[in-house]
Amino acid sequence: MALPHASHLDVINVGPLGERLADAVSTSLIKTRRIQLLHLVLPAHKDIPYHHVDDECTIHCLEGVVELVTGAGARQLRAGNVVVLPAAERHALRARTDCAVLMTLILREGDAGNQGGAGARTLEGEAVPRGSGPG
Repeated sequence: MALPHASHLDVINVGPLGERLADAVSTSLIKTRRIQLLHLVLPAHKDIPYHHVDDECTIHCLEGVVELVTGAGARQLRAGNVVVLPAAERHALRARTDCAVLMTLILREGDAGNQGGAGARTLEGEAVPRGSGPG
């Protein structure tokens, strides 16, 4: 069973997990029709292979060290560093240490691209219909 997303105006703690980082798992914290907030937990040496999202997104390193790899090269992010990726930028992530990353996605009809949000539900619990929304 999936964990419930936070609701509008809920306060969410995304502070460092410290010693709890090793036992933490990645989760989707918030998902609305327009945004999704992902808390990614990566063990050292874990890679997220090349992919892209349709719109701009942010990657905020909360703790540890993660490397962002794009066609323009690699950028190392440490705790407190944030970067904005251009729309459709192919990228990969490489965990250099155990790390936690907060990723903010802009959605279209509940989808970040490549059907990634297919079957999604809004904060109100309603299904996100395909083809109904700004685009």
